[in-house]
Amino acid sequence: MTLGELEGKNLCNFISNIESYEWCVGLHLQLKGVGMFRVRLVLIGMVSVALLGAFSRSRRETTIGGTHFANDNAQRTPVLVELFTSEGCSDCPPADALLERLDRSQPVRGVELIALSEHVDYWNDIGWRDPYSLHEYSERQGAYAGHFRIGSVYTPQMVVDGHFEFVGSDERGAIAAIEDAAKTAKVPVSISSIHLEAGNVVNLHVDAGQSLSSSAASSADVLIATADESDESHVSRGENAGRTLKHIAVLRTLTRIGTVDQSGEFSKDVRIHINRGNAGNLRVIAIVQEAPIGRVLGAGSVRLSN
Repeated sequence: MTLGELEGKNLCNFISNIESYEWCVGLHLQLKGVGMFRVRLVLIGMVSVALLGAFSRSRRETTIGGTHFANDNAQRTPVLVELFTSEGCSDCPPADALLERLDRSQPVRGVELIALSEHVDYWNDIGWRDPYSLHEYSERQGAYAGHFRIGSVYTPQMVVDGHFEFVGSDERGAIAAIEDAAKTAKVPVSISSIHLEAGNVVNLHVDAGQSLSSSAASSADVLIATADESDESHVSRGENAGRTLKHIAVLRTLTRIGTVDQSGEFSKDVRIHINRGNAGNLRVIAIVQEAPIGRVLGAGSVRLSN
């Protein structure tokens, strides 16, 4: 083996941490017999391209005041996926698990799936009080029932972009709805200037474009949701007695901060008091939704890590 080939092999071992080793070695073998200087130039070029590709694929992240913020939605179409669930419902854990898989795997190419787990309170009187439940989430689900013209609420129920609803454990239906929702043009929504104050207040700035002219509503609400990154409960009573249940993106607060219409854009500094279920990570989500409740016209999200 020549000195040039040896150096090329060493560089290939380095590149293998970024791109496929087989690809690198295949090109290395093609370089046999080429002068050492040219080998170095080609391989340096390979390293540069690989590093640039890895950097471009990495998640955009920033750190402000010791708190870590990550924004995953670059160049992807946001789709809001809401799961109405309860720890008192024995049919809900499979739907909770599905929401987590969708959130972690992001299965639809070109889509930023924004998950929210909304725990209703109408199961609380049959043996177990869901610690993440709030009556306002039951009211939100009830408003969706009127919007979809269905007779009653049920759990688990999944709602995609305020436009599709189905049983929350239906994975095939979820992916089909997400794909369909992503075909609709979205109002651009962004969250910036985030500052976590004293552990229970978030200061931020929200920008949203004009409400779409194709929207049925003349104006849309701008909402801010805060959600725990993850939560876990050991259920001692009720239908899920003895089980440890895990949840992601557990909604803790949902606040209306204004409206946007077809004549202007929305821009506002916002101060949100958060109800944190644990001391872990937090998601902040901005939602533009047809009023009083309907299709989600746009959404944006950031994650805060302590």
